[in-house]
Amino acid sequence: MTTMSELLSFSSDYMEGAHAEILRRFAETNMEQTAGYGLDTYSETAREKIRKACRSPRAEIYFLSGGTQTNRIVISALLRPYEGVIAADTGHITVHEAGAIEAGGHKVLALPHEDGKLTAEAIEAYLRTYYEDANRDHMVRPGMVYLSHPTEYGTLYTMDELEVISAICRTNRIPLFLDGARLACALGCPANELTLAAISRLTDAFCIGGTKCGALFGEAVVFPRPDTVPHFFTIIKQNGALLAKGRVLGIQFDTLFTDGLYERGGAHAVAMADRIRAALTKRGYHLAVDNPTNQIFLALDEVQLAHLSAHVSMGFWEKQDDVTVMRIATSWATREEDVERLIALL
Repeated sequence: MTTMSELLSFSSDYMEGAHAEILRRFAETNMEQTAGYGLDTYSETAREKIRKACRSPRAEIYFLSGGTQTNRIVISALLRPYEGVIAADTGHITVHEAGAIEAGGHKVLALPHEDGKLTAEAIEAYLRTYYEDANRDHMVRPGMVYLSHPTEYGTLYTMDELEVISAICRTNRIPLFLDGARLACALGCPANELTLAAISRLTDAFCIGGTKCGALFGEAVVFPRPDTVPHFFTIIKQNGALLAKGRVLGIQFDTLFTDGLYERGGAHAVAMADRIRAALTKRGYHLAVDNPTNQIFLALDEVQLAHLSAHVSMGFWEKQDDVTVMRIATSWATREEDVERLIALL
């Protein structure tokens, strides 16, 4: 039996620390004294690089400490007290954030997904049903839409899909928020259609993930249009997600947005996943979800599960009838030799 320390690690995409280039810059700047709370020159340089990448010169950009804090704070800031947020029933805020949105006083209005995605038809039908209900004043008003790209199932929205959802939101005068916790794996994927510029044009707010994309920790929130949320800096502070040593976040995003490092990290993760996917398919394993990014969902019977679990650290996803769905995730740091060892085990 393989010991825990010898298991191949494919359970998640944020198990490593940070990209070596980020650590190098931390060491170089360690003894510098800079302004706090993201008012330092590194943070401002990072903002300018992100604005340029998004082709959004007036965008407001804030650096927050983590993903759950980001989702809760952005959603709470965009909603009125009587409103809720529409999300897929598999969305991160619906399932894996321990009720953080509800703890902030807002309901997650979960709709059925299609391969992890919200459809424009489902959103439009929900809004129409609400507005046609004579008792709507006694109900939670749908006040915004939440998407994730890639989704929790590793799938990607097409340009047409996001265009239509954006149009629905604007017709109904509700904001559209895109969670990009794994955005590097979308931007680095050949199948992806959504650029940062397109996301900036079609959403009211989005986040650029750092924690799962090569940073030690941290997320960047982008409001493409200024004053979308007045006093957002103060809201971040009030909710405990503002770092006094803000330059720690600024340096990371400044580094990630230099020479395409962010996209290259995602492209590496996707390339490693593609090799594993091809080997799984060749050897007759069943994929529970067909997606082109860095998360692989395997439907395993008892024998397969026992065999792989003895050698590979995977993430449990869900039970489906007589199979167990386990997740294999690659990252910016996945080593080719570990991929080859995993393929050999199959």
